[in-house]
This record gives sequence, structure tokens and C-alpha cells, in this order.
Amino acid sequence: MLDRAAIALLRPVLERGARGLKRLRFSANAVTGLGFVIGVAAAVAIAQRSYQLGLVLMLTSRLCDGFDGALARMTQPTDRGAFLDIVLDFLFYASIPLAFAISSPQERALPAAVLLAAFIGTGSSFLAYAVLAERRGLRSDSYPRKGIYYLGGLTEASETLICFALMCLLPAFFALWAYAFATLCALTIAMRVWAGWRAFP
Repeated sequence: MLDRAAIALLRPVLERGARGLKRLRFSANAVTGLGFVIGVAAAVAIAQRSYQLGLVLMLTSRLCDGFDGALARMTQPTDRGAFLDIVLDFLFYASIPLAFAISSPQERALPAAVLLAAFIGTGSSFLAYAVLAERRGLRSDSYPRKGIYYLGGLTEASETLICFALMCLLPAFFALWAYAFATLCALTIAMRVWAGWRAFP
């Protein structure tokens, strides 16, 4: 829901950063991989209850996730890069609730499991729509720069990052954030199922 506005706001910063990375001879795939490694480090920090460090690493990871796309468009976008980007993004998003569960299993395992189940729903509905949209030659007017058809919803990358930040800043309320965001994910799943039902007779 917020991704379009966030992308428009951050585009100048991301493009400047991408130009700097290009001068340093970084490839878009290398930046994608670096962002994922930093994201895993964020999860490790959270699992050890170093929540503030985890938040800093998480934001750095997502900044890399913005740089890689801008850098790819300045050089040569590839299907390999689009594939790598989406796979590592999903692994990163799954790692954060898992890290919170590891940090305090008795209190957080159930809400983390509910949130991860919701992520499976949003991820599968997103990817299933993208596959069929590609088969039919559909293109997204809202996100024309994305490597695959990008179907939005209430819980896009921006909202997920805000939720994760709240978890790091107020970890005592993890269960509240997890259940609330899982509810929003359920609404997103319903919206995407309805969109797919209408789009693919």
C-alpha cells in the first residue's frame, strides 16, 4: 500500500547510491547478495536479543535491496537478478519472525508461527499471480520497473519493514505486532485471491 509512495520518495537517494556503487564496480547481483547477508546478520542479532543492532542491520539490508534495483536499471536488468532478488527477499522476511521466536520461544513461538503462516499466504498469492500474469503477457502499471508482475496489497515491503521496526523498538509487544500484521496479511491474501479470480477466468 505504501510502496509506490516510498519508492517515489527514495528514488533520488537510491539512484545516487547506485551511481556510487557502479563507480566502485559493484554488480546488482553482488549488492543483492550483500543485502541478504546483512539481513541474516540482523536476524542473528535479534535472536540474541540485540534488537537495536538488529534494526540498524535490517534497515541497511533493505537499503541495499533498493540500491540493487536502481543499479540493475543503470546497467542491464536480467532474469537471474530478478529471480535472486525475490528469493532472497522472501528468505529475509521469513528470518525476522523466526529470529524473534528463537529469542524467546515460550512467549513468541506461536505468534511468530502465525505470522510466518500468513507470510506463506501473501507470498504464494503474490507469486502465483505473477506467474499467470507473465503467461498472459500482463504488465503492472503501478510498478512498471519491477522484474516480475508486482501485485500490491495492504502488506507490501514498506508495511512489513514498519512492523519489523516496531518489533525491534518495542519487543515486549511482539505478539501484538505479529497478530495484528498477520490479520492485515489475511486481508491482503483475500484481496489477491479475489483479484486472481477476476483476472484469470
